[in-house]
Amino acid sequence: MNVRWVARWAVRAVPGVYGAARSAGLGRRDAARVVEGSAYAFVLARRRYPRRWRAENAVRHFVWQAWITAAYGRAVAEAVGLEHERLSGDARDSTVDRENNRIGQAYGEAHATEIRADAMRRAQSALADEAGRLWTAGQLRGASETTG
Repeated sequence: MNVRWVARWAVRAVPGVYGAARSAGLGRRDAARVVEGSAYAFVLARRRYPRRWRAENAVRHFVWQAWITAAYGRAVAEAVGLEHERLSGDARDSTVDRENNRIGQAYGEAHATEIRADAMRRAQSALADEAGRLWTAGQLRGASETTG
């Protein structure tokens, strides 16, 4: 794991994710939980797809956004996702990320009851299983692809 990248993510993304969650109406505890869920999705995807950045990135965005949508609603997930992408320096990657976010949000809405029935880590693990199936089926996007 690239320690510099993780440190940069923590310094730049965590305040943005937390602030976006607060701006979307969450209290401090729930905003902190969104940050925790974001970090866990990052670690989970990295463990499942080591050295496969495109799959890792697609799975991470799907899991993250599906879980936030199920737990706090689509408006919060959209706000957090947009803030995360605002910090990105890669427009092409952001386009792909937004599409995977949208897919995750739709899944989170459709399966909210079952996602909320599990603790966050167990729910995200199940979401990562689903994301892996979607990735294998070509339904999640990789950074080398164009959307349109």
